[in-house]
Parts: sequence; structure tokens; C-alpha cells
Amino acid sequence: MIIAPATPSDLPLLLNFRKEAAAWLGRRGIDQWTNPFPEDHILASIKAESVFLVMDGDTPAGTVTLDAEPEPGLWSDAELKEPSLHLHKLIVSRAYAGRGLGSQILCWASDRTAQAGGQWLRINAWTTNADLHAYWAAQGFRHVRTVSGGGVGGAGVAGWLAQRPASPCSHDLSERIPNP
Repeated sequence: MIIAPATPSDLPLLLNFRKEAAAWLGRRGIDQWTNPFPEDHILASIKAESVFLVMDGDTPAGTVTLDAEPEPGLWSDAELKEPSLHLHKLIVSRAYAGRGLGSQILCWASDRTAQAGGQWLRINAWTTNADLHAYWAAQGFRHVRTVSGGGVGGAGVAGWLAQRPASPCSHDLSERIPNP
């Protein structure tokens, strides 16, 4: 599989990934990602080259955002001084669920973070999704704390913070970065 930066033309696909994930979660009684998500925020992340697509040939299999921008108001000043990258919006298409693709994407993100000199790969997750917390723990993330009330930036229900050490990691994703 190939992982490559998303382009603005991928916006409908990214929005569909989120809708598919929200519907799947809803069927499991989890209200995560039912809130509207501003398209301009996704486009800004795409233009910053921090949104990635995982492709299986011509078939989109997943997406992730990896950047140096944490949600505002969640991490302490001391934590923000530690070199890290923040992982957001990891979604695997239901057609690829259960194949370990999420683990491969996390391994790629850990490796990319380490190559960039980062000490930590960090996440903030939905506070009420215990299944997701267990998934993150199984992927080597350690819960740091839960920020209630959304912190300064109003992260709301996405204030469950966790991190894992960034380290070189072997994965099966081929990175394709277009020539400038």
C-alpha cells in the first residue's frame, strides 16, 4: 500500500471517510464524529501537507493527519516544549477494517515523527469512547490525562490525551511524496 499527501480534490473522499466512520460508530452506540466538521479546516490541513491518504492501488483504504499542531489548550507548556507530532483523524475504510492497517499507519507515523526529531507521537481522543482508549493503549499509547471542559481551545469531548515514544518502525507502507 502507498501513503501519500492528500490533495484538495480528495476533500469529498475525506468527508466520506468521516461519515462512514461516524455511521459505524453510531451503530455501536458511540456518538463520536457526529458533530459537523468544517471543510475549510480540512482544506487548510491538506494545503499544509499534513493530511495523508493510504491507497491500495487505486482504492482509498484510509487517511490520517500528522502535524505539529496540537488542539489548543490541551497540552501543558512543558509538554509543548518537548518535540512531538500530533496524530489526528485516523480513519480506516470499513472495507479494510480488521487487517492491521491502523497499526501500519501508526507505525508509519511513529517512524516519521522519529525521523523529524520528535520524542513523542501524541493524540487527543474522544473522552467517552472507552473502546478507542483500549485501542490506543494496545498500540503503545500511554494515557497522560483527560482534560474536561475542552481546555482553552474548546476541544470539548476530545480531551483524552495520550502519547507514545516516537521510534523507528518497520511498516508496509510505501511513502510517495510528489516532486515540488
